[in-house]
Amino acid sequence: MDVRKVLAPVGLVVVAGVLVSMAGTIQTGNVGIRTTLGVMSPEEIGPGVYLKWPVISSVHEFSAKDIVIDLSDLTPKAKDNLSLRDMDVSIYYRVNAVSIAELSAKYASQSARHDDGYFMPAYELIWRIARNSCYEEIAKLDSLVIHTQREQLGVAIRTQLQEELERNDPGVFVVSRVVIRSVQTDPSIEQSIQQAVANQKKLEAMQVQTEIAKKEADIKVTEARGIAESNQIIAGSLTREYLQHEANMALLKFAEKGNSNTIVVPSGMTVTPLISTGK
Repeated sequence: MDVRKVLAPVGLVVVAGVLVSMAGTIQTGNVGIRTTLGVMSPEEIGPGVYLKWPVISSVHEFSAKDIVIDLSDLTPKAKDNLSLRDMDVSIYYRVNAVSIAELSAKYASQSARHDDGYFMPAYELIWRIARNSCYEEIAKLDSLVIHTQREQLGVAIRTQLQEELERNDPGVFVVSRVVIRSVQTDPSIEQSIQQAVANQKKLEAMQVQTEIAKKEADIKVTEARGIAESNQIIAGSLTREYLQHEANMALLKFAEKGNSNTIVVPSGMTVTPLISTGK
């Protein structure tokens, strides 16, 4: 038996195993940072396969995609010095891929490791600045109106956070969005908010009732004006000649019946005469 023929496949397997052990992969959207003998390389490793150099170097994978920071159970004070019972905010940010190596060296202890194994660059730094931005923006609003301005509050926090990051590291960070997940005020504030809402609804109802009453009054005025104008027209048409004509027509109808005793009182007579009817 030729031993070389038997050992050849084994050798190939060993070589393949060694090559595999010396290769690593970087996921799409991430970059790798190589550290050799304690010195960090300034060049990022792009997505795909890279060679490992056991013992003398190591490669850490960093995310260049959107990273979410969940800030929970915040209790900032509003402008009126009343504290919120609870505030939950989600911050979405990403880092320019070509700046991750430099950023990792600058903020070496500020990155956080994700459960999937890669690192989130400057996570701790963003966490602290974002939390501070939330407290500062809440301090500009009254507690009674915060629940009605969640969207505006999110925009304000994002703007302040982006400006702060640009001040120290221009062109490195992008805060893509800020979502206010929950805002819960103190129970006493909640009661005040509910009372304010109830009063607003009551005011709106009273305004509607006032408008209805005004319309009804307008209708009555219009009807009264119509009646007055109608009476004025009728009064203007009742002339003396017209009334005498109507009286003559009424006497004519009595005369045509022939079985009626009719008393005709002369016009303008101030004393009613006593007239015998023949009975």
